[in-house]
Amino acid sequence: MGGNSLMGTFEHTIDAKGRMAFPNKLREKLGLSFIVTIGPEHCLYVYSEAEWENFTAKIMTLTGEKARAAKMFIVKACTVEPDKQGRILIPQNLREYAHLDHDVTVLGVINRAEIWDSAHFNNISGSISEEMLSDALSDIAF
Repeated sequence: MGGNSLMGTFEHTIDAKGRMAFPNKLREKLGLSFIVTIGPEHCLYVYSEAEWENFTAKIMTLTGEKARAAKMFIVKACTVEPDKQGRILIPQNLREYAHLDHDVTVLGVINRAEIWDSAHFNNISGSISEEMLSDALSDIAF
């Protein structure tokens, strides 16, 4: 992806109506509208329309149990468009799935963004040790 890679960590809040400011640096790379769906570990995945097409093409190659499970990524998905203030509206069912009440953390993760409840993200990220990180990166030559 080169210069189009999504990266960074951004802290935001979600209001009672389900609106949140979406980071400008990520919006610039995702486009005028983008796709939000469920992700593992009770977070939300955010894809550009082009990356969504790539993702769903891969899902279409799955069969059996994996195909049935992956279908949830598609049926829970919705298209969002930032308003003039750069806010997006997260539908209630997705907010409930990801336990998004107030404080949210938005991550740029190469080909997608992720939206997490901040406390949940901090708990998960705090459980990653330096040894685990080193082991995960050991197969990649720098």
